[in-house]
Amino acid sequence: MSVVLLLLLFLVFAMIGIPIAVSLGISSLVFLVLEVKVPLAILVQRIFGGIDSFPLMAIPFFVLAGAAMNAGGITDRIVSFSNSVIGWVRGGLALINILASMLFGGISGSAVADTSSIGGVLIPAMKKEGYEADFAAAVTAFSSGLGPIIPPSITMIVYGVITGTSISRLFLAGAVPGILFGLGLLIFTYFIAVKRKYPRHRRVGYREFFRSLKDVIWALLMPVIIIGGILSGIFTVTEAAAVAAVYSLLVGIFIYRELNSFRKLYETLYSSAMIVASIMILIGCAQVYSWLLVIYRVPQLLTAAILSITDNPLVVLALINVTMLVVGMFVEANAAMILFVPILFPMAGQFGIDPIHLGIILVFNLCLGLVTPPVGLCISLASKIADVPLHKAVKATIPFMSVGFAVLLVITYIPKLVLFLPTLVYK
Repeated sequence: MSVVLLLLLFLVFAMIGIPIAVSLGISSLVFLVLEVKVPLAILVQRIFGGIDSFPLMAIPFFVLAGAAMNAGGITDRIVSFSNSVIGWVRGGLALINILASMLFGGISGSAVADTSSIGGVLIPAMKKEGYEADFAAAVTAFSSGLGPIIPPSITMIVYGVITGTSISRLFLAGAVPGILFGLGLLIFTYFIAVKRKYPRHRRVGYREFFRSLKDVIWALLMPVIIIGGILSGIFTVTEAAAVAAVYSLLVGIFIYRELNSFRKLYETLYSSAMIVASIMILIGCAQVYSWLLVIYRVPQLLTAAILSITDNPLVVLALINVTMLVVGMFVEANAAMILFVPILFPMAGQFGIDPIHLGIILVFNLCLGLVTPPVGLCISLASKIADVPLHKAVKATIPFMSVGFAVLLVITYIPKLVLFLPTLVYK
């Protein structure tokens, strides 16, 4: 009954509109007072302990790097470069949207940041060229889901911290699924564009292509520096995030020269601080909640329940996928990761599921949750930018969901695709 009370408290607080982080904190507090009956100082200690982690320091640096690049004019340059690469194909703007998200995802690691920046530029442009508003919102929301999959990824950092799994290996493991997802979206969108006769842009010449490449090269170098530095052993993931933050500020101030005013620099730092504060509060409160689930043996109870049904790892993976797809519909990705990883990770280990493989599956599931209501942060934001009712935007995402499910099945049941790069690099 104790665990049921803990779950009910969270559900009630979340359903009446209290933010997820606050719902987790309040439900944990009430449960500690009514059931556990320990000093309330434990709550504070657990919240602080949840965020007192060296690897978590990578999050504020990556957030700042993405914000500085965005404020420094990177979005327009990525869109211009994507146009020179693929804009001449039928449905060029929709394809540019996806390609730009793949490139931006390698810089910010945040799906919501991708939606607001890329979507803010391309959704109005797509509507102006005759694309349906709901289609523009759907393409933007789905392509933004690439952000947490393609390294660097904030969600992967959270998973790595909770489980003690190598974040560098997780970053490498996310590359192939991210590319597969991006290619699938490009192909599917192209066929829709041909069927609906969407417009295409003129083919640019070599001179214009190299001009756009020269303009965007400083931004494209950042993920190379991050991944290259980590793999070569020059710095850790946290140190790589700090280097990325400094690099993005220098590029925005001295090369692109769009962060050349104190006001713009202050706004970038302020917005980054607000995002980081919300993430850290969420992590701290979720750590307390997950700790309570663990001490009441929820992972063991869940494992025993599943073992009573099956001992087949393939069936277990299917159950994990279904669970996380449903969870992603209601809970923000980082909160879901902190809440469910302590439960799923020990269980997956008993069935011989590789921790890197499990991490990528969980991240991918939660990325799909970003475009599914009722929470669906990306689709909600994209529908607001497109000025289209949410239900229409959600309906337009249904065809794209088939691509997401197909890639999810592939990476779930062909683990070599996920583990290929980490195994190749870390022999």
